[in-house]
Amino acid sequence: MTATHAHIRSSTVTLIEPCLVEIPEGWFLMGSDSGQDCELPIHRVWVDAFLFAATQVTNAEYERYLQATGSQPPPFWRDPNFNHPQQPVTGVSWFEGDGYCRWLTSQTGHAYRLPTEAEWERAARGNLEQNNFPWGNEGPQSLSDYASRWQTGPEPVGRYAPNVFGLYNICDNVHEWCSDWYDPNYYAVSLERNPRGPEHGTRKASRGGSWRHHVKVSRCSARSSIPPEFQYADYGFRVACTG
Repeated sequence: MTATHAHIRSSTVTLIEPCLVEIPEGWFLMGSDSGQDCELPIHRVWVDAFLFAATQVTNAEYERYLQATGSQPPPFWRDPNFNHPQQPVTGVSWFEGDGYCRWLTSQTGHAYRLPTEAEWERAARGNLEQNNFPWGNEGPQSLSDYASRWQTGPEPVGRYAPNVFGLYNICDNVHEWCSDWYDPNYYAVSLERNPRGPEHGTRKASRGGSWRHHVKVSRCSARSSIPPEFQYADYGFRVACTG
């Protein structure tokens, strides 16, 4: 499957199906020895090919879900700092992100879901093995307009160059929910092929940087987590698809 944008009639609302890019199968070294302890040990991981949304889910996309399901909007829905149609939707809990994926699956017949941590890191790195950022090892300050971006909230998606796989804002803008339960020591016991995290937990894993942080862009290997019911102004999500 290649990158595509489709408009599908869903009962009384028009569904915007995400633009997907293919992440090829392959081995990569997951983790880092220059970050937090939870990024150790560096370990070799195989990830099967999958499809990943080129951008974080936007307010325009999420609005179709709200209209179709009658779900309550997230807490920052009407805040002018967060409600531009092309900004990523923020303030969604893990459960709401998962619910959106299930709804999208039911409407399209494609298996949408949240990505695993391993899939996310594989996608963020591209083929730049063990580089800190999607573009290499130069710090975020090397990015165009870095000092003037993200002043009061996330920026509209896709404004700047994508990584080598065609993913926009993959390490910045908002934290992105992952499917895994979070365990800071999981890497020591991780499966070698398609790891999906521990069976149980109290916090869900997330990846990527945040407009709200002093350093706005995270390293590819950086891990974070919060309880799945939390709704934060710098949390959003990006959908994966198995086929």
